[in-house]
Formats: sequence, C-alpha cells, structure tokens
Amino acid sequence: MAITVFIADDQAMVRQGFGALLGAQPDISVIGDAPNGRVAVSEVARLRPDVVLMDVRMPELNGLDAAREILSAATDPPIRVLMLTTFDIDEYVYEALGLGASGFMLKDAPAEELIRAVRVVAAGEALLAPSVTRRLIADVTRRRPTPRGRQRQLETLTPREREVLELIAAGLSNTEIAERLFLAEQTVKTHVGKVLSKLSLRDRAQAVVLAYETGLVTPG
Repeated sequence: MAITVFIADDQAMVRQGFGALLGAQPDISVIGDAPNGRVAVSEVARLRPDVVLMDVRMPELNGLDAAREILSAATDPPIRVLMLTTFDIDEYVYEALGLGASGFMLKDAPAEELIRAVRVVAAGEALLAPSVTRRLIADVTRRRPTPRGRQRQLETLTPREREVLELIAAGLSNTEIAERLFLAEQTVKTHVGKVLSKLSLRDRAQAVVLAYETGLVTPG
C-alpha cells in the first residue's frame, strides 16, 4: 500500500513542489495539504495520513503547536510528523522531537533526501538525517540541564540495551545495529522495544534526545 502524506506549509509553491515530487513516487500518495497549522490539525484528523510534513513557522497555529495536537491524539497506527525547518529555529526543532515528532528535514535538502525521509519516517524505524540531528541536539542539550531522574532511568537498562541506545542516538537503523553488534535483526527490535518501554519513550526520536540529555552520547 502507498504511504499517504499530508503537507502543511504556508507557502503554496512549497506545497505544490513537494506534492508533485512525492506524488510522482509509486509508493507515495499525497492526500492533502494546508496553508496553516489550524487547517492542518483539522484535515489530518479527518484524513489520517501516515506522514505529515509540517513547517514550523505558519500563521494561525504554528507547526510546533499543530504537531503537539496531532501527536497527542491516540491513533492506531500512529501518525508520524516530520518537521520542515531551517537552522535558525533549533530550539523549536528540539522541542518538536521531545513531543514525539519523528525527525526533521531542511527545506533546501535534495529531492532524494525528502523522498527517503518520508519512507524512513513512515516505517517508524530510524530518525531522519542523523548527522544533522546529532549536531542540533548536542548543541541544545549543552545549554540545558539534565532532567531530574533521567540518569536514574538509564540504570534500568542492561549493558546491551545501553549499547543499542547509543547506536540509536548515532542514527543507525535496526539493520545497521544488527550488523554492528552481530545480532539478528529481530533481536535488535526486541532490544529497541525494551529500551523505549523502560525509559517511557514514545519513539526513537525521543530516545536520541534522552541519550544526549543524559550525556550517554556526546558530540563527536
């Protein structure tokens, strides 16, 4: 089945351009778009797409608040939100990841990266653009105190689970982690599930945030 995508951006040319690009892919179907966050929230609730491309800066309701409303709704399967951003709004992106957004995409990224991003986010497996994400989160977390209790949470993980968390934070997919640790991919999926459960995390994006907040991984 095709991956269904909804695009929220206040620039008509961006919506049309992204829509044409993604709609040309045999496994992706663009089912709607919105010029602001308020319309996006309403239409996403009605259409239930697999992935929402959400611009951060929009009128009436910004992308961050719109993502918060979308992600707070209990949907099965969950709707994935991919933030569209630029580097001048790092704090907003960090907060979006904390809310449960699956990742973010720079608006000027090459077309093939956007296509890959939608597929990756739809699969729910890996955080998008790990090298850029690591730099962004590392920069922000250096200026934020570690939330109380986060360090103690890490103590609930086994050594193998901590190792898996470190590799998640490095942006590796389950397949890549399996290859790195010489494990079966199903075994890695089990470890990932336990990490998310023990740390009360929604998804891998939040796992990356926690790994940087606690100092489990550091820049470089």
